[in-house]
Amino acid sequence: MKRLLLLWLTVSLIFSIARAANAQAPAPITSPAIEENKQLLDPAAATQAWLATVPRNEREKSDAYFEGGYWRILWNFLLVASISIFLLASRISARLRDFAERVCRGNHWLPLEVTLYAIPYFLIVAALSFPLTLYENFFREHQYGFATQSFLPWLREQLTGLGVGIVAGTILLVVLYAVFRRAPRTWWIWGTIVAVIFAFILVFIAPVFIEPLFNTYKPLTNPEVRDPILAMARANQIPVKQVFEVDASRQTTRVSANVAGVLGTTRIALNDNLLKQCTLPEIREVMAHEMGHYVLNHGAKLLTYFGIFILVGFALTRTLFDSAVRRWGDKWGVRGIADPAGLPLLVLIFSTLVFLGTPFINTVVRVTEREADAFGINTSREPDGMAKVALKLGAYRKLDPAPLEEFIFFDHPSGRARIRMAMDWKAANLPAGE
Repeated sequence: MKRLLLLWLTVSLIFSIARAANAQAPAPITSPAIEENKQLLDPAAATQAWLATVPRNEREKSDAYFEGGYWRILWNFLLVASISIFLLASRISARLRDFAERVCRGNHWLPLEVTLYAIPYFLIVAALSFPLTLYENFFREHQYGFATQSFLPWLREQLTGLGVGIVAGTILLVVLYAVFRRAPRTWWIWGTIVAVIFAFILVFIAPVFIEPLFNTYKPLTNPEVRDPILAMARANQIPVKQVFEVDASRQTTRVSANVAGVLGTTRIALNDNLLKQCTLPEIREVMAHEMGHYVLNHGAKLLTYFGIFILVGFALTRTLFDSAVRRWGDKWGVRGIADPAGLPLLVLIFSTLVFLGTPFINTVVRVTEREADAFGINTSREPDGMAKVALKLGAYRKLDPAPLEEFIFFDHPSGRARIRMAMDWKAANLPAGE
């Protein structure tokens, strides 16, 4: 653990100092019309010109905020690991299991046992992690000017989220432990299937049942904004007839939008910050990007990719879990994979694997975001709008990271990469009919 901490400190320090990144050379273009455009616009120079419009103090603030996120990854992992080890070593996890068994009076009805274990487990984890959650999601967001809520409304939403998480997490654990009990040798295969199905269900119900718990959705009535968005949706076979506005400014100053849902729940939504802070070309580009996720089936693709990650993770977890139980099971009071008292060990192992796999998980997401960027600019045909939005997102995403830094920590393309795509498109694009 000390070596891991030292390595992370070293990498984060290097990335905090690094600021420069080399722009890619433009690809050779042979069309005379495009060569003429190229002479008028140098994509590399144009990218640097856009980046230079950001004042130095704003760039330093953005870099500090985003680089602080590197440390957050480490602190959150260490917190999860510490809580898991504490629950095992103190035998609190075993006592929770014993309590569930006593209530069931020897009947060992698994759903009730798991439920009686899971609810206090989630509450204990939430209580122990609350100080870091409070700092990260409230004080730090206010410090950098991104949060708009006072403490009590923020706390109410945290409690609502905790309630949703307990219900969803308990249901998932009941199903998983049924799998563990029925298939103790092949649980890692069936557990992956359960996790993927559960994620799909969440994607299905979230727009209808979960998101309205935190924000109000109302139809967007401004035809100047709404009609171009619906036109792009019709052109790309997205089955919606309305655009919704979300009152996200109650919580944050960030701009956001999404096209979410499946099987009749598809919905196009943009937050009121986007409407207030962005011009029509910028809004068109953002919405075209979000439509790209839908049209390119990124939801299904990401479920597939993460299903593979989960399968590999569960396979490794199975081996590591069995080894740990053989060595420390008696000390912790953990009997085996089907014992709910082993949940902190499962969380410890799997969270470690996720932590180590952060660069690869980020790369998968970043690639899909890159694809949506390409779709968005070809659909909206707004290269300057794309560059301006990239700069707005640069308020909380580092604009010009080093290549290795972007590979490890970025789950979206950097602002520099997005502006370069927009300028490449602008230099190469021909009038319609060429």
